[in-house]
Amino acid sequence: MFDAWPAQAAPAGGAALDQIAIATAAATVLTVAMLVLATGHRSGRLRWTRRLAARAERATGLPGWAAVPSAIAGASLAVALLGMYWDVALHIDEGRDEGPLANPAHHLILAGLFGVLAAAVAAIALPLERPGPAAVRIAPGWEAPAGGLLLLGCAAFALAGFPLDDGWHRLFGQDVTLWGPTHLMLIGGASLATVAALVLGAEGAAAARARRGAGGAPARERGRAHRLRAVLLAGGLLVALSTFQGEFDFGVPQFALLFHPLLLALAASVALVAARVHLGPGGALLAVAAFLLMRGAVALLVGPVLGRTTPHLPLYVVEALVVEAAARRGGAARPLRAGALAGLGIGTLGVAAELGWSHLWMPLAWPPSLLPAAIALGTAAAVGGGVLGGWIGAAVSPGVPLPRRAGRWAAGGLAVLVAAIAWTLPAADPPDVRARVALSEAAPAPQRTVHATVRLDPPDAADGARWWTQTSWQGGGAVVAPLREVAPGVWETTRPLPIGGTWKSMLRLHAGRALGAVPVFLPADPAIPAVEIPAPARAERALVPDRRLLQREARVAPGRLTALAYATVLALALALAGGLGWGLARARARLRGPAAPPPAYPSRRARRRAAKSASSS
Repeated sequence: MFDAWPAQAAPAGGAALDQIAIATAAATVLTVAMLVLATGHRSGRLRWTRRLAARAERATGLPGWAAVPSAIAGASLAVALLGMYWDVALHIDEGRDEGPLANPAHHLILAGLFGVLAAAVAAIALPLERPGPAAVRIAPGWEAPAGGLLLLGCAAFALAGFPLDDGWHRLFGQDVTLWGPTHLMLIGGASLATVAALVLGAEGAAAARARRGAGGAPARERGRAHRLRAVLLAGGLLVALSTFQGEFDFGVPQFALLFHPLLLALAASVALVAARVHLGPGGALLAVAAFLLMRGAVALLVGPVLGRTTPHLPLYVVEALVVEAAARRGGAARPLRAGALAGLGIGTLGVAAELGWSHLWMPLAWPPSLLPAAIALGTAAAVGGGVLGGWIGAAVSPGVPLPRRAGRWAAGGLAVLVAAIAWTLPAADPPDVRARVALSEAAPAPQRTVHATVRLDPPDAADGARWWTQTSWQGGGAVVAPLREVAPGVWETTRPLPIGGTWKSMLRLHAGRALGAVPVFLPADPAIPAVEIPAPARAERALVPDRRLLQREARVAPGRLTALAYATVLALALALAGGLGWGLARARARLRGPAAPPPAYPSRRARRRAAKSASSS
């Protein structure tokens, strides 16, 4: 359906003004509509909103101001998730688009993010009385749950990424990478909304307990609804933190391969430890099951159904087993210690298991030589993430005790994660390597493909490489495959290289911290502008920094302007991180639960046990 999308005809410096005007008008109308509904509900003019909240409370056992926004946020994040992976696949397969309305996946992303905003407005507007001890007074007679305010901050942060992204492209050209600053705003805001939803759910559960009275147990159907909601949220947190691995999922990363195990260790440690603390025994495994269900559905929809490059996904099963074992060893009542122990297991056994999984299904298999560095860095990140995850899980589970100064330990864990990322990100320029490329016809035009034989100088330039691959993209699909050595210093492609049209074909070499590429064919792009790099039968070409080929559209701006742009995005990110930390600390300090640390939501077996004990006594 979208195969005729003219990638190179699209603008390279921001969207068309008419699309910006339409998107701005639509956003304004939707925002005004939300405000009208909110004021109508609070003034009493709208009765159906109260009936909706009451019906949600009867169905879930949670107050309507928690149940309704939780449902809206969950559905919206699912829509945004599908839109994000579809969008990445479209850009990998087809290249640039003409703006926010020219790409069908953008519609899903915008709808999902506005859905999160709607959930935040609902959480803030629905309660007509004090929603709980963690609530915040925002006007005389009007108090809002802290989780609702956090949802609002996450939605605002993510939605601000759209206009800032267009401005970024106008200043710096298209940054064709998932890890562009404004792209991270979109992804990060949506991802961290899962943490805000956990806080909102904890507030709702505390209010429900207060209404039932001390020791009251929920009805059987409500207990199931509580647990299902908690499991989906825990799996959603794992999905959210895993989105930052997107470039590796598609096989076109623009950072060192060592970044992949670090991101895996980060996501597994934070999300799975938080899930185990919040859900109790088996919580980490349930979170992985929910993750595989959600991400598997997205992979199926984006790949076979929509006909795009299929996003791959990590397995996380070994990491979940490690977390369950560490919780038993470290003690469920000591979440920070259990989180640190889990981090040790994730950074070693978990990383080793993902190396094996990479050879079974991931686009870029990890070489065994990567394992020592991956274990060292992954363990540091996972220990920090495990402590942070233990604090998050305990903050939204009032019955779980925390030691004094637990917040400082969590901040320390976050600092370790940031330091590990900062150490891994920088890439070195490639060494002085030349490649003599000989092409032989595999299929004629118009779908021309070739086989390539590559002779490197020096011959050992690819020895011990992290990857040495053929990569073709943005011509209607993507081809990523390793090269095969047929003689010392002589390599062959293992799949036909597409040449012509809008295809971009190159050979990518990652050795040590250096990332380089040899161009085979790049089309002319008058919007940048850039001339064609043709594909003659024989050519000798130098290894160049691969970002120069992967991000042809990017351009350099004055240093002060660049510093100001990055500082603005960083300030917004720090504000969001600070807000989430405040919300979690407030929930922890003000929500009260039983002294003992039972699972946050009783399982069926626990309910049967309690009923048998009550009947016998």
